[in-house]
Amino acid sequence: MTVFFCNNSYKYEIEAVMKLFCPLESFEFVFDGAYTGGEGTVLVSVADKLSVTAELHGKKVTREAVLCAEADRELTLCRMLYSAMSEITGVTPEWGCLTGIRPVKKVNALISQGCDRDMVYERLHEKYCIGRNKSDLSYLTAVTQKPVLDSLDPKSFSLYVAIPFCPTRCSYCSFVSHSIRSKGARELIPQYVDMLCSELSQLGEILKGKNAFCDTVYIGGGTPTSLSAVQLDKIMKTIKKSIDISRIREYTVEAGRADTITEDKLKAIRDNGATRISINPQTMQDSVLTAIGRQHTAAQFEECFALARRLGFDNINTDTIAGLPTDTLEGFKDTIDRLISMDPESITVHTLTVKRSAELFKSAESFREGYLTDNTVSRMVDYAFGALTENEYMPYYLYRQKNTVGNLENVGYAKKGKESLYNVYIMEEAQNILACGASGSTKLIDRETGKITRHFNYKFPYEYISRYEKMTAYKTEVEKFLSEQ
Repeated sequence: MTVFFCNNSYKYEIEAVMKLFCPLESFEFVFDGAYTGGEGTVLVSVADKLSVTAELHGKKVTREAVLCAEADRELTLCRMLYSAMSEITGVTPEWGCLTGIRPVKKVNALISQGCDRDMVYERLHEKYCIGRNKSDLSYLTAVTQKPVLDSLDPKSFSLYVAIPFCPTRCSYCSFVSHSIRSKGARELIPQYVDMLCSELSQLGEILKGKNAFCDTVYIGGGTPTSLSAVQLDKIMKTIKKSIDISRIREYTVEAGRADTITEDKLKAIRDNGATRISINPQTMQDSVLTAIGRQHTAAQFEECFALARRLGFDNINTDTIAGLPTDTLEGFKDTIDRLISMDPESITVHTLTVKRSAELFKSAESFREGYLTDNTVSRMVDYAFGALTENEYMPYYLYRQKNTVGNLENVGYAKKGKESLYNVYIMEEAQNILACGASGSTKLIDRETGKITRHFNYKFPYEYISRYEKMTAYKTEVEKFLSEQ
């Protein structure tokens, strides 16, 4: 498709809105060139008025509006394009023309301005065309997470520790993660653990004497339990030795996949102070597990969950994904119902996101053609919302990603008092995050200006190991920042 811009260059947001309706289309952008019109063209114009014309599927639709203040033009044009494309395609994305990944931040801003629920819903619809269902979800999430945000000490930080290894790579996965079935990855792990412990020790030296304290610890992946119990123990002991964690309120380890969990690993996690773990089936349908390349069954997940309970874990999260290949609405409902019956403290419902680097995107043409428009997935997430809230699991964090099935969302649901502090703080960008390990992203928030500075570790373990000294050069900037706060 070709998108023409007249007297404007609002490419980023216009392209984002177009992808809501034409997710797999490639676009050509023409700035101030002659508008030719015709099938597969869009014109976005700013002149004596605002106008959008879209021609697609044999239909031509035009929207016009008065020339508004420059600060409002981009969003106004996005609303007009959204309206035109909805008429042409018959598709009405529930999130309207909102393309940002953190919709709850907008709700929090409206609440802070004194808006009640009805006013919030009205503003969301007027500004972004958001429907009632997603307004409900956003507002309830904001209300649930408010006590968590109110409890935040501005001098605190969270520590993130990355373990970029998995037993196998799931077909939908685009994260930086290496399968330990590969000989090269297995050989990297001991070196990686040593280097990660060195970085943790270095961070501990930086923190000495600073007016900052560790509030939460999150060990994520990949799948951290791809490591041995001895390696997990070494990392967690290094954290305790290097960084004062006496004031932490939450310590999470993603135990992850059932085919990596053993009693000795869970004991190492427990004995080193973890207070929260995540055991993630993704689905309770064995046929779907096979389709996505998981090497375990739903029964094995249930056994791991029961083992964790016997070992004393009283805060367990379980992850699911709506829209997995070969899954059905009934299968997904069964997954949600079975998880509720197991009574975990939290259940996270992701919607499948397929990026171009994922094997699923590269190998399944028929799946790609419909993966963003199947209404079944919307019905899945709607069922999860209803079933979970009816069973006193409230949404407490919410985020969205590009290339998500149905332009939907990822939501964490939790019982009261069991909301993950780390998840709320990172999604709402409310707390400094100090990250160690490959692909770790350190996030520093200036409390006076609100400016966020990010520092990134190398993504891949071999780069992290071989270029460690060059990578950690930014640590001096982290030390300076913490000294000035």
